[in-house]
Amino acid sequence: MISNSSKYAIKAVLFLAIHSNEENKIMVKDIAEPINVPQAYIAKLLQELAKRKLISSTRGPKGGFYLSSEDKERNVMDIISVIDGEKKINSCLLSLERCNSSNPCPIHHLANQSRIVLIENLKQNSINELALDVKNGKSKLPL
Repeated sequence: MISNSSKYAIKAVLFLAIHSNEENKIMVKDIAEPINVPQAYIAKLLQELAKRKLISSTRGPKGGFYLSSEDKERNVMDIISVIDGEKKINSCLLSLERCNSSNPCPIHHLANQSRIVLIENLKQNSINELALDVKNGKSKLPL
């Protein structure tokens, strides 16, 4: 339901939420190792998120990526939508092309309600809320 690219992007954004701000920008090389994602790969994902205004970036000697207060209020579904698009998270779990409510696969009805709840939860929780859970020890992220 969620690609590795989206998982990597979410980890990177949470890392930025915890470690960056407008005065403390972080370079890609300093993000890649702690979250265990190849530098070139995470650079591409972060550039796309910055282009779509989900995260902030500055070029130059003191440049890098960071999250503004406004960026931190975005939700996880925003990240997934930019990286994967809505189609991926709504795709059939059996990878059938024409699976939908009117033409369901054998497990469509088993998974559909869970998918709806997951998407709603991803929309309701801000990056800042998830980052606070990590800071407060309620959840873990390799940092």
